[in-house]
Amino acid sequence: MPPTRSLDLDGSPDDFDLVTSDVFDTLLLRDHHSARTRLVTGERRFARHLAEQGHPVDPEVLIRLRLLAERLAYRALNVGGGRGEVRFSDITARQLAVLGLPPALVAARLAIEIDTEKTALTANRPLAETLRRWRRAGVRVAAVSDTALPGAALAQLIDHFHGPGLLDRVYSSADMAASKRQGELFTAVLVAEGVTPARTLHLGDDAHADVQRPRRLGLTARHLPRGRWRKALTLADAARTEAWRHWSWRTPGRGAPPTDRQAFGQLLLGPVVAEFCLRIWLYAREAEAMGDAVLLFCARGGIGIREAFERLLTRLDLPLAMPRGNVLVSRLIAARAAIVARAPSVFDELGREFAGDSFAAVAAALGGRSYDLPADWQQPFDAAAWFARLDSADGAAVLADITAQNGLFVRHLHDIAGPARRVILCDTGLYGSTQRLLADGLPEFSFETIQFARCNYKGLSEDHFPRVVGLVVEQDGYSPFRAESAVLRYWHLIESLFEPAVASVRLFHVTPTGTVAANCGEVGYGRFDPAAGNDLLTGALRYIDGLAGGADLVADAARAWPRLHRAIVWPRRTEVELLGLGPRSRDFGRASSVDVLGDQRPAGLIARLRAVKGHLWREGAIARDFPGLAPVLLWLVEAAHGLRALRRAAQRRS
Repeated sequence: MPPTRSLDLDGSPDDFDLVTSDVFDTLLLRDHHSARTRLVTGERRFARHLAEQGHPVDPEVLIRLRLLAERLAYRALNVGGGRGEVRFSDITARQLAVLGLPPALVAARLAIEIDTEKTALTANRPLAETLRRWRRAGVRVAAVSDTALPGAALAQLIDHFHGPGLLDRVYSSADMAASKRQGELFTAVLVAEGVTPARTLHLGDDAHADVQRPRRLGLTARHLPRGRWRKALTLADAARTEAWRHWSWRTPGRGAPPTDRQAFGQLLLGPVVAEFCLRIWLYAREAEAMGDAVLLFCARGGIGIREAFERLLTRLDLPLAMPRGNVLVSRLIAARAAIVARAPSVFDELGREFAGDSFAAVAAALGGRSYDLPADWQQPFDAAAWFARLDSADGAAVLADITAQNGLFVRHLHDIAGPARRVILCDTGLYGSTQRLLADGLPEFSFETIQFARCNYKGLSEDHFPRVVGLVVEQDGYSPFRAESAVLRYWHLIESLFEPAVASVRLFHVTPTGTVAANCGEVGYGRFDPAAGNDLLTGALRYIDGLAGGADLVADAARAWPRLHRAIVWPRRTEVELLGLGPRSRDFGRASSVDVLGDQRPAGLIARLRAVKGHLWREGAIARDFPGLAPVLLWLVEAAHGLRALRRAAQRRS
């Protein structure tokens, strides 16, 4: 057998005391099989193992849970600063907890993961030969990898392909709670090895984590990229795997329609709400592992979410020690914080919300009362001139009230958040105005928001979007190709589902006991019923209370989403009657409201067609007002949305 050729590196062994190598796609080379294919293969093997142990679970349920747990763990890590690493054992433990299976099974799943990796890897023998030569020359050699796998698993894989004795040590980001992409793993390795950056050489395939980051720290770095064709083959393999999954695990059709609002809430919205709450738990568990965080549910929408969330934790016996509470907040309250801090972001929100109103109307909304203001305050509101008005002698009383109210809110926030400075807000969505305004107004806290959906329907700045997570939907418009995005066609359904029958938070006061309270009354968890008078939420909670287990939740949600999609974008008259909502409050300190499906129906076909645009649920208006033409009109609307979705996808790729 001819000798294995070595890889030429910059410099010589005399120049370095330590050489470190990335593992995957550097020391061990991946074939064209994608991460998605490996995940699916591993979960199917795990399903067979569970069945052998007396725990039968549908492989697709395992796959969906693993994808959810993994995606949300990385989102929580990245939103929280990206420091540390998601651990494979934690992901699997959460997966098992949802299914009610013993945590001891984590070891079996890790063994399957190692075996699955062995089928998709090959040895980089030229690099290994170089490392052996340098090691014989007295240079220490270590593997350094950003991975969810523990170092022992990496060592097992390296020994399998290269034999023992290649490395002095293996460093895993999962073990060290530090990553290459942040640079902290390199620092930890240098300390552990007792070497300086100038005497260290790092090798790897990732331009950022393996080249740019170590060079900033003073290390010498050599880029060893993989070929472009392999990336294309990997993407094609991932697409093939997903297509096969969706074809092989089909969900039932429309099914028997619910007969009343509670039945609709239980059969269709119940699984959707339960899955949303499960996503909250998966995100919160990772944030909890990072420490110094509190989970706060925003009044009003978060109050109903909290009720469903706590019931799901109890029903599935899911652990979560993270402090949590209901926070008295609204966009109006957040706007006051931004005004006091003189944050420019408040201009966008005020300009959009109060277009056509007067300066006096804005003063009354933000200050919380009427003011005796000069006539020029009746001029149309101009956000750019707002701070100048407040700083004038005429605006002194308004500014004083805004400042006082903001002080009470900050006091309430400190009371409910305790010592935590990472504040995870939970709300319905969409744009994340509260997040944007609070982050700018109260920089002493690190705010992030998890919500049902995230969508820039306002067309405003997205600078805050990296800290706003749409747990179910993150896109700027409805797509017929994704069932979950149907909620963007009728968002008021989701809002009304979770909002209790209480007033929006506008004004704070101090109670005789010294606590801060608000005009909405007592909304603390367990102190009132957020589902009172809300048949849809009552039905959804009934579903959660009757859950047999996490596997049923995952399967039921997969069936419920297509049905909810049809009910929203292809509604029948009965569904319009079930899901029709009354007037919705405009909020932001105002008493006015808007109709979702107005009762006024103009005479004449053309006039009624034009009026459809004025409804907040256009598909519902079509089904109600055009019983004969509805199928054709709804098909035309759906086709138009399909073309828009394809155009948006093409723009993202270009």
